[in-house]
Amino acid sequence: MDIAEMISDIGIGRGLATLVVSMLPVIELRGAIPIGVGLGLPVWQAAVISMLGNIVPAPFIIAFVRTLMDWLRKRSDRARRFVAWLEAKGTGKKAEKVRQAEFWGLMLFVAIPFPGTGAWTGALIAALLNMRMRRALPPILLGVLVAGLVVSLATAGVIRLIF
Repeated sequence: MDIAEMISDIGIGRGLATLVVSMLPVIELRGAIPIGVGLGLPVWQAAVISMLGNIVPAPFIIAFVRTLMDWLRKRSDRARRFVAWLEAKGTGKKAEKVRQAEFWGLMLFVAIPFPGTGAWTGALIAALLNMRMRRALPPILLGVLVAGLVVSLATAGVIRLIF
């Protein structure tokens, strides 16, 4: 049984499945566009759905990640270590480059379709750098659009990406 059959068996539409996958950390639109196409969606439709879905978590991450981290720190040593790992990821070398270049740095960070980049990590970095929502969302949105275009062109076979 392939993925398309599994999705139709459980009653999730191809577009909805693509949308949900695009909202997942790590996978994001980089995995959702090829999955949507594999499910039978046209590239343009998989791209639009994936870009919209990929943007959904960003404002919530920016608004609530610090509160969630504070709450997790109080729960257990394991949770405290997880928060420390997230903070290190969100304030490391990549984050410093984003801080220096702000708009364009955050946009490029989100746009580059490599593992560990994307809207989730971009929103985390923005939150940890105390960027306001109105300053963080435009470069994240633009980065998602660029990444969506690059991944769509790669999925369609127009360009070739080396990973």
